[in-house]
Amino acid sequence: MSPLASLLTEQVNSESAGIDSMPTEEVLRIINLEDRKVADAVGREISAIARAVDRIVAAIENGGRVFYIGAGTSGRLGVLDAAECPPTFNAAPETVQGIIAGGEAALSRSTESTEDDPATGAHDLVSRGFTHKDVLVGIAASGRTPYVLGAVAEAKRLGASTIGVSCTPNSELSRAVEIAIAPLPGPEVITGSTRMKAGTATKLVLNMLTTGSFIRLGYVFGNLMVNVQPKNQKLADRARRIVAQSTGLTEEAAGKLLADAGNSVRTAIVMKRAAVGKDEAEQRLARVRGRVSLAI
Repeated sequence: MSPLASLLTEQVNSESAGIDSMPTEEVLRIINLEDRKVADAVGREISAIARAVDRIVAAIENGGRVFYIGAGTSGRLGVLDAAECPPTFNAAPETVQGIIAGGEAALSRSTESTEDDPATGAHDLVSRGFTHKDVLVGIAASGRTPYVLGAVAEAKRLGASTIGVSCTPNSELSRAVEIAIAPLPGPEVITGSTRMKAGTATKLVLNMLTTGSFIRLGYVFGNLMVNVQPKNQKLADRARRIVAQSTGLTEEAAGKLLADAGNSVRTAIVMKRAAVGKDEAEQRLARVRGRVSLAI
């Protein structure tokens, strides 16, 4: 029997047997019922995800970065999550980076043959300037992708922190990393199509890793994106509303305060809530690494 046949992600789902002969609504109902299992699978991994978030926060606070690496769907999801961090949190683009087997071309065109070489994974990681201060998050639904395992081995050789995200129990990836995150949503509706439940589980985990980390790093006050930069009309409107909601001011007054704060949402909130001037607000924020609640 092929070693792949024993993987959870390659098992046949009894709930979707005969799905090809079902009416459209029944096909979609089965997919929806299977998708409901994903959130619970991720929920069982909260403790591991929390450890990973704390490790990422510590690394970023000490000048490190986060690198996702994967092949196929896993690689695309990593690149997507990394790409969303700058517009969501105004994080520097280098803070969270995504590496996919096959490079940028693989984002829109399948190049899965590149996933079988561990040396390429190690090379791609090092070529991005990865160091011992950084954190590597290896992503592989099957937990066995050689490209990812090669990168993990290189990261460990450099003395960096390693995290693994897979969707099969006791995988090679889970055994290789320091912190293993392994949501198990079960066999796919279409056998082996890990872009479905496994992909959704992976997306949820990556969302939690970066969102949780930036919350802990002070990029959020309450549940508001206080690091938003008013660079266009939509973002300027959002910035005013955030300041208004955080301070109790009208939107018009919030807009004036925001201008006085040099268009910094965090500075504006501290100025109002702590009753201080712009310079004092900026100094307070600098002392607490930008955390608005502590600056207040």
